[in-house]
Amino acid sequence: MAAPVGMMEAIFARNKEEHPEPLRAEVQGEIPSWMEGILLRNGPGMHTIGESKYNHWFDGMALLHSFTIKNGEVFYRSKYLRSDTYNCNIEANRIVVSEFGTMAYPDPCKNIFAKAFCYLSHTIPEFTDNCLINIMRNGDDYYATSEVNFIRKINPRTLETMEKVDYTKYVAINLSTSHPHYDSAGNVLNMGTSIVDKGKTKYVIFKIPSSAPASEKRKKKSCLKHLEVMCSIPSRSLLHPSYYHSFGLSENYILFIEQPFKLDILKMATAYIRGVNWASCLVFHKDDKTWIHLIDKRTKKPVSAKFYTDAMVLFHHVNAYEEEDHVVFDIISYKDNSLYQMFYLKNLDGNFENNTKLNSIPTCKRFVIPLQYDKEAEIGSNLVQLPSTTATAVKEKDGSIYCQPELLYEGIELPRINYDYNGKKYRYIYATQVKWSPVPTQVVKVDTLTKTALHWEEEHCWPAEPIFVPSPNAKEEDDGIILSPIVTSDPQKPPFLLILDAKTFKEIARAMVKTDLHLDLHGLFIPEKDLKVEPEADLDNEDE
Repeated sequence: MAAPVGMMEAIFARNKEEHPEPLRAEVQGEIPSWMEGILLRNGPGMHTIGESKYNHWFDGMALLHSFTIKNGEVFYRSKYLRSDTYNCNIEANRIVVSEFGTMAYPDPCKNIFAKAFCYLSHTIPEFTDNCLINIMRNGDDYYATSEVNFIRKINPRTLETMEKVDYTKYVAINLSTSHPHYDSAGNVLNMGTSIVDKGKTKYVIFKIPSSAPASEKRKKKSCLKHLEVMCSIPSRSLLHPSYYHSFGLSENYILFIEQPFKLDILKMATAYIRGVNWASCLVFHKDDKTWIHLIDKRTKKPVSAKFYTDAMVLFHHVNAYEEEDHVVFDIISYKDNSLYQMFYLKNLDGNFENNTKLNSIPTCKRFVIPLQYDKEAEIGSNLVQLPSTTATAVKEKDGSIYCQPELLYEGIELPRINYDYNGKKYRYIYATQVKWSPVPTQVVKVDTLTKTALHWEEEHCWPAEPIFVPSPNAKEEDDGIILSPIVTSDPQKPPFLLILDAKTFKEIARAMVKTDLHLDLHGLFIPEKDLKVEPEADLDNEDE
């Protein structure tokens, strides 16, 4: 699919208007009667402030948007996250808070002493609270998240920005993932990086309970006050910790991939004074190994065996599960870190197709880790005993185990599953498919058993991450529907919420909105029964 000339720049770089009041969508088809709740999404929506412009698409101001589904109707709304970053930038009418791909500098009118202080203060940066990547649930509360130590509580019905939370008040981390997991009790499991804390750099895995004790609930105390550090893993390098965007979870194990895509701490500390952005401090070491860590949730200790694979870059885990004394895990990986470079706004212009040719295709791979194996096995022997996979784990002379994956499917990103199967043996992946560029052109359902796929595609349509919503009393893994917001690059074609039957992948409805949608990143669906915030006035009475 080719983009209309000049349209891609508008899709990526043009500031989007917010719609804080509900806007009734025009529904074609029929939405299942049981489908009620809110699809809540997050992503960058503002890239120009006054005369200043961000360098990178991932730097834009967070724009929350939602599709409220009720009685077969859909209502759309959007609102910028009122972060401290947003408020400071708007008040100054220019970018004054640094983002990962854009460094902000002091007002040129400031005197030399003010400038010197500003440069000094950036040697240990305070990160932005522009939480633009995902939405996290904790009990009855919802938070906009990114990859730093700040999260922002939001009202899922109105998209109002509420309090700012600093993880460092509860756990010693500087960075965190925006892809937490949830256990069967509703507790949040997440991990973050603690940089040179007491002379050590480590990866910290922590749990946030789904509710505070009854005595504190009445006082509306935060669950975060009861955050528990489950385990920590020393970084293999004090000043070069691994970058990671997500992690894996099976029934009994937490899975962390320490990849050779690393943050150079010394470079980051001097980035401001050197006039470069923090993104330039991420370096891919193509000749290094990728280390695979397993943490036993029961003992809260890492498994002692050393598992590794070849150098790679990954952002998204798909799922992990245990089978016959093996841990099986699926990820989307790249051969290098070129993906991030493609989203610099200078590349997203009229020459979009030539500037963003993929040179590293995202590939879904299956790795298998043997939990029980003969310690006297011969050097070079494959320790994987599952007949259902071609993945291998070969014993090396030094006792480490070299893992090679099975290729499941090429060209997919933003993977989601039926979360009821998270940490369990599963079959289906719902994702977006890319062709000539990193921007998705299709929604796809991949069958990991048969390695076949079903697709949805339409001219000038650019789908977001698909989210699976199970049917009531579902009997099979793919009993449910798929929700994906669709941005369009044809001015005559309104954007819409796509609703697919997850089993057949046929379109059953779409909800078209009379406004621009922005390309978002991640989100979640909140069933009406899980929404504890008081509903607003009846949406049925709202005008278009």
